[in-house]
Amino acid sequence: MLSTILAQTEPTVTYLNDGVDFGDVILALVKVVVAFAILMVSVMLMVWLERKAISRLQNRIGPNVAGPFGLLQTLADGIKLFFKEDIIPTKADRYMFQLAPYLSLVPAFLAFSIIPIAGNFSGGHDGSSTIGGRTFLWQISDPPVGVLLFLAMSSIAVYGIMLAGWSSGSKYPLLASVRASAQAISYEAALGLSIAAVLLVSRSLSTHDIVVGQASSVVNWNLVSTGVIPFIVFIIAGTAELNRPPFDFVEAEQELVGGFHTEYSSIRFALFFLAEYMNTVTMGALIVTLFFGGPAPLVDGWVIGPLGAFNGFLWFFAKTFVFLFMFVWIRGTLPRLRYDQLMNLGWKVLIPISLAWLLLLAGIRSAQAGVYGWTDDPNVDTVIFIVVGLAVISVGYAVLRAAITNARTDRLTEAGLTSVPMQQTLTPVSQEDHH
Repeated sequence: MLSTILAQTEPTVTYLNDGVDFGDVILALVKVVVAFAILMVSVMLMVWLERKAISRLQNRIGPNVAGPFGLLQTLADGIKLFFKEDIIPTKADRYMFQLAPYLSLVPAFLAFSIIPIAGNFSGGHDGSSTIGGRTFLWQISDPPVGVLLFLAMSSIAVYGIMLAGWSSGSKYPLLASVRASAQAISYEAALGLSIAAVLLVSRSLSTHDIVVGQASSVVNWNLVSTGVIPFIVFIIAGTAELNRPPFDFVEAEQELVGGFHTEYSSIRFALFFLAEYMNTVTMGALIVTLFFGGPAPLVDGWVIGPLGAFNGFLWFFAKTFVFLFMFVWIRGTLPRLRYDQLMNLGWKVLIPISLAWLLLLAGIRSAQAGVYGWTDDPNVDTVIFIVVGLAVISVGYAVLRAAITNARTDRLTEAGLTSVPMQQTLTPVSQEDHH
């Protein structure tokens, strides 16, 4: 199955295949500048959206002074941080302390470089455009292993957090950075398995090919093709990867003063802040790309703007905005989990579910291709495999749950404790009983 996927990872449209000239360089530079500008404006608007939405959820006003509706408040905060004093602690490792913010910022931008943000995917079009005799895609780069590039960048970003905590010469940032590494390892596996389900269905690692495969109809979206479960796992694991509530243990102010960037100030603190919101925008864009057709319209032929690439950008923006607002809504609604709950959810729930679902999807596609040959009808083979597969998953769930319960009981017994069931109802106490 892996060889089949790797054999079909060539992008549909390529350029620079006949050598590199000055025009190719200019085109690449323009795409980088435009993508960076879009990402920076998106970050500024995302910060404003989060402040305004949470203030409404909490019955507050939110920013309303700098610019109309407070739209320039983020810009004002950035200017303020830029002119603040840059402090480096005496016991800090100066080189690593100064390098860490860039190790968080650069991977955040590179991860966005593989996202198709526009293009005409209606009527059988492949999303490419031609200007001056040059055919190109509306993304900075479309490498054959684009999804793997995203996973690599998300893994590298944790080094910036780890080095920031270690190089600060303080205990609280170090604790936060250790939490970050453990959290990244726990949820990177679940994130990768949910993406593997998409790759299994799409048969390509190219983000452009993944979008093309979902175009023309909602039925073709990977949300439907993968059976929703990988999407749910990706949302939860992605939120944990972003260190956003309810998984914001890296910046737990109540426990760690200010997290891994406690000792940072001025522009270096702003870089960490910028990287966090860049990653949020990129994660929302990647969700749209992997599961919701990217810039492709909901139904082939639906238009919400001028025809061509701009119509695709409007669809991409509308879909991404939904998930960015979802991140804000979650932040303003859910309380932070305990750290043991974070680890349990990652290792004991998300990873087993995503692995079992991936194996089930692979088995279903093999049955549909007639690999098993149990009967003369592949559809009958598929039904048989689904029944057997769900039965095996149910047994595996029961065994895993029993193992977790027994392990917990053994730990309590060794500590001389007993498990007490949580009281379901609370009985009100009268004043006389209280006295």
